[in-house]
Amino acid sequence: MKPRLIAVITSVLLIYGLINWYIGWNGWVYASTLFGWESPVLYSIVIVVLALGYILGRIGQSNFTRPFARQLKLLGSYWIAIFEYGVLLLLPADLIAWLLTKTSVTTETSILAVGTVVVVILAALLIRGSWNAWTPIVRVYNAVIPKQAGNLKKLKIGMASDIHLGTTVGNRHLQRLVDEMERIKPDIILLPGDIIDDDIDPFIRYKMADVMKQLKAPLGVYAVLGNHEYIGGHIEQFVAEMDAIGIRVLRDENVLIADSFYIIGRKDASAASGRNDKNGRLPIRSLVAEVDAALPLIMMDHQPSDLEQAAVNGIDLSLSGHTHRGQMAPNHLVTRRLFELDWGYKQKGGLHAVVSSGFGSWGPPIRIGSRSEVIQIDLEFKNRG
Repeated sequence: MKPRLIAVITSVLLIYGLINWYIGWNGWVYASTLFGWESPVLYSIVIVVLALGYILGRIGQSNFTRPFARQLKLLGSYWIAIFEYGVLLLLPADLIAWLLTKTSVTTETSILAVGTVVVVILAALLIRGSWNAWTPIVRVYNAVIPKQAGNLKKLKIGMASDIHLGTTVGNRHLQRLVDEMERIKPDIILLPGDIIDDDIDPFIRYKMADVMKQLKAPLGVYAVLGNHEYIGGHIEQFVAEMDAIGIRVLRDENVLIADSFYIIGRKDASAASGRNDKNGRLPIRSLVAEVDAALPLIMMDHQPSDLEQAAVNGIDLSLSGHTHRGQMAPNHLVTRRLFELDWGYKQKGGLHAVVSSGFGSWGPPIRIGSRSEVIQIDLEFKNRG
């Protein structure tokens, strides 16, 4: 390992450790004041386990410690949310508590008063965030494409990105997706990447294919790879699993549907360097070179980072995910800066672009300022002029 990389990792771990110490220290001050605890040993052990839980759970989910590791990862994932909102809440809370001690309020009273407010706010965020993550909403977008699509006048698309099936998101939430799609009754179902959350083992072990194969549509079910499929590194096995249940994964490919429109599926941007995929990733201009551009072109591209090229090369509808809309506010302020469109709908010239906040979740099953969502897109085809 290179010295520079070692230095970066060491610095990150040091900062992470110091922040966890700060959160843990605040928790101890409040808990010891409230309950009269004297020894911080057991409390400290719990904080360390929670802080390292997600990492240790990820390491252990594919070996003999799997049953324990799954629970550890789940607890650690919730700690990620506590970690973020702990920092955001505790900094002003400590300042307020200090200012109160400069008045006639005693130190104990200020700790209990301010600490209780922080606990209540944090609990409310976790409860509401959990509800947002596990209670999907259907968002509907409408678009008119000025092209003839064979005999089709309209097309209803059901879309779900970023399902993140694994040790946290499992069959119960996947069944919600199946149920929503059955209610929507789309003509075609499109899944723009991150179907699994890195490791394919939970997908197989918990027989998620038995639920996922219930996704049915008259014109088929199609998917593309996301960055998490590449992180997991079992691409061929994943594609085979999808193929076995009737879901075709498009890897820099296009398919003509009912002689009426094209579905174009891009590899994820993480394949572009060639490290994760020796064949790399094709530019959009190559993907459309052999299609009939007189027909509607619908493209799935997991990361919404190439909208300009999609518009330039005649894509009519671009479908993406990846951003989660930050998943937990105020992270959306970051994704908004990183992507031209980090969530929702945008028309760019002749391109209609839709970016979903995702159906599942990464890390904590918590969503603040975003929702688990299924997308329904109602397209209408009209001749030019």
